[in-house]
Amino acid sequence: MVSFEMNDRKKIGLGLTGFGIFFSFLGIIFFFDKGLLAMGNILFISGVTLTIGLKSTMQFFMKPQNFKGTISFGVGFFFVVVGWPIFGMILETYGFVVLFSGFWPTLAVFLQRIPILGWLFQQPYVRSLLDRYRGRRVPV
Repeated sequence: MVSFEMNDRKKIGLGLTGFGIFFSFLGIIFFFDKGLLAMGNILFISGVTLTIGLKSTMQFFMKPQNFKGTISFGVGFFFVVVGWPIFGMILETYGFVVLFSGFWPTLAVFLQRIPILGWLFQQPYVRSLLDRYRGRRVPV
């Protein structure tokens, strides 16, 4: 059973996840600095683990449909640590997109409810792209 209460462990996990994203962003801004990228990856993974728990994290990364994303994210992390940060970040980005592809429709619905972005997402061209991604038939 998933607990939706916000305890201290989850707060720390969300903070670590946020810092992981921030350090990864800084690593990209500073011309793919491998130290910042590696620190961002470690903080992100540890933050996700603290937020949803070790068992849920292992179940998420070990699902058969997530193997491709898990392996590419892990190999990308290895390449970042070894010293090939650009190639590693390309692999990590691919793995991130594959791993979290099930969350994109939920994110799109959330963004539609934000005042200014919601108006942008209601435009016909963007709406048709979202409908195609969801699998609906849209006349061209």
